[in-house]
Amino acid sequence: MLTTNPDTKPGSELTWDQRLLRNSGRQKNALRPEYQQLKFTLHRKLLDKINLETLATIDNQRVRGEVRQAVISLLDGEQTLLSSLERQQISEEVLDEVFGLGPLEPLLQDPTISDILVNGYKQVYVERRGLLELTNVGFRDDAHLLRIIDKIVSQVGRRVDESTPMVDARLSDGSRVNAIVPPLAVDGPLLSIRRFGTDKLTALDLVDRTAVTAGMMELLEGAVRARLNLIIAGGTGSGKTTLLNALSAFISPKERIVTIEDAAELQLKQPHLARLETRPPNIEGQGAVRQRQLLINSLRMRPDRIVVGEVRGEEALDMLQAMNTGHDGSLTTVHANSPRDAISRLEVMVSLANANMQMVSIRQQISSAVHVLVQAARLSDGSRRVVNITEVTGMEGDMVTLQDIFVFEKRGVSPEGKVLGRFCATGIRPKFAEKLLTAGIRLSPELFDQSIEI
Repeated sequence: MLTTNPDTKPGSELTWDQRLLRNSGRQKNALRPEYQQLKFTLHRKLLDKINLETLATIDNQRVRGEVRQAVISLLDGEQTLLSSLERQQISEEVLDEVFGLGPLEPLLQDPTISDILVNGYKQVYVERRGLLELTNVGFRDDAHLLRIIDKIVSQVGRRVDESTPMVDARLSDGSRVNAIVPPLAVDGPLLSIRRFGTDKLTALDLVDRTAVTAGMMELLEGAVRARLNLIIAGGTGSGKTTLLNALSAFISPKERIVTIEDAAELQLKQPHLARLETRPPNIEGQGAVRQRQLLINSLRMRPDRIVVGEVRGEEALDMLQAMNTGHDGSLTTVHANSPRDAISRLEVMVSLANANMQMVSIRQQISSAVHVLVQAARLSDGSRRVVNITEVTGMEGDMVTLQDIFVFEKRGVSPEGKVLGRFCATGIRPKFAEKLLTAGIRLSPELFDQSIEI
């Protein structure tokens, strides 16, 4: 079923059903010790036979074709009883070992997978559509897994060993990688890959997937265009970055935007864009550049808007001050389980930057800087939804006051496991409606009385 044409990328002309069938065969063979032994024998002989430095100067597709022929000729010299399909499969797997990330390559080529979680060499989980599932993919042993991890981190000038057992890295497609090895990892090396799609979801896509209603998105669009400050809150994998990308499309192309991220995930399409990314410390532990440093520097870059991928530390104080000093319309995300928790987290993060600052002063900064909190959540069926759009209305005594504009009410679970519920407006007209009118944005009064069952 696999092509042997050197000018075509393996598997590119197959349907997804055919690719899944091929991968299923790979996974079953991966469990056979003799199959693994043969693959590593071929890999070792191939490395002895070819000159990788010379191959690096040749076109990639031509190289794969020539190396595939070399693997097939080596297979002919082995005393093995393999079917033609198994011979093609093992040749592709050896190619993955040489040019890719070994057993992980089929998973990396599957666009439905959003996370790859390796718990030791025997156990690999993936996340599809928000749900975790165990795969049959495996490595030969811990040394094989460590070799793949080292291949990843060495591409970005990092290393992982007993002296530096934790490392963050990034694949060429932008996917985030975290690896932790013994002695910190008790049962063997651990590898986590957070993947990001090449095509971001638009606001219409989110409405089509019932992550948000058209009315809620209309309100958020108006808030972005009117230059209100928005914070998107949610847990890990709840879709915060996806929603931030979608909302960023409403920013005018005439504005200068500065983005600040730990790992470059945002995919803004505006022409006047300056992207900044933090830098981890080097092997000696020197040279780190944190988000707070980039945020302070960005204020000297004449931004119209500042977009921070995620606020997670003392940079929260500088972010709030920027929002309060002429950089309206700033967007960011924060880890929190509810809008009230998001306010509490901001209070803690600001305290990290200035321990002597009074709590009332911190809350005043938050209430004057933040206009809208958008709460995203991943539900039990794997779906991701906006469960709250909440307005920050000001201070009452020494407390920040909030009011929900839209909420998602969970009603139960269907026999198939799908979460049932409804998006409903609370009937409260937000105080920032006046700012929308000032910006020339008029929302229908019926918008704040909607109720949509899903």
